[in-house]
Amino acid sequence: MNTHGAHPYHGVKAAMATRHGKEQVVAPALATAVGIDLVLAKDVDTDQLGTFTGEIPRRLGTPVETAVRKAELALESTGLTCAVASEGSFGPHPMAPWLACGQEHLVFLDTERALRVTEQKTTETNFAHHTTSGLDQTTEAFLDSIGFGPHAVIVRPHTPADDTPTQPLYKGIQDRTRLRETITECAAASACGRARLETDMRAHVNPTRMHQIGLLAGTLAARLATLCPACAAPGYGIVGRERGLPCKLCGTPTDWHRVVLYGCVLCPQHSTHPRADGLTHTDPAHCPSCNP
Repeated sequence: MNTHGAHPYHGVKAAMATRHGKEQVVAPALATAVGIDLVLAKDVDTDQLGTFTGEIPRRLGTPVETAVRKAELALESTGLTCAVASEGSFGPHPMAPWLACGQEHLVFLDTERALRVTEQKTTETNFAHHTTSGLDQTTEAFLDSIGFGPHAVIVRPHTPADDTPTQPLYKGIQDRTRLRETITECAAASACGRARLETDMRAHVNPTRMHQIGLLAGTLAARLATLCPACAAPGYGIVGRERGLPCKLCGTPTDWHRVVLYGCVLCPQHSTHPRADGLTHTDPAHCPSCNP
């Protein structure tokens, strides 16, 4: 990692388009590790690319594509040459479908260097939903489980009535008085007489998600701070993992990764590094021969 004075991004301004306060955790990470000054692209409405609640469908195929477009809009708005953007998605955990997880993505664009750095991680989340007709004991347990108050909820009819042209939809509900009112209205508008409560996943009303974005911003900043040993481009870091960590009992290669691959985003430079946890073998429980 380089000192601020030696780094090519020290003192550089980078744009960010967000309506949900993500600059609060992204700006300090970039400033501390690299010396970047984050500028908010205030006139960009990121909701035009899609909303979590679905009233505006996502216009692009993947979260990374959406993040890239957000960064491009920030560049267009501010006239700067660097931008950072965030996008998240939520659903079942890929390895444990009965659990929820988040996927957070951060993209950094530098149009002068034709450089793009992407970091992503599977995150902890309180993503969940619940149906109810009132603030009963089960609903209170749900609210406690998601950290209601600091964490907001969305309320809508569980089964929208077909003959109602517009359905009520309330976001950012954080107090029980307002929650009770919206449950009553949405339950009355529902064909089944129940309202649907969902965690509001917008970062400014979901501290769990905001924290995870901050952690990922630290990872992105550390990567930008690392220059390629061959061409000195910022962003030298992990580009892949090579499977084949051997079983400690029989030596058979497993699906666990054996080494980490680092590379440059601009030139062919690459290097191989050991696992961060120091493991050189895996437990036989993960071996296709010992545990077929």
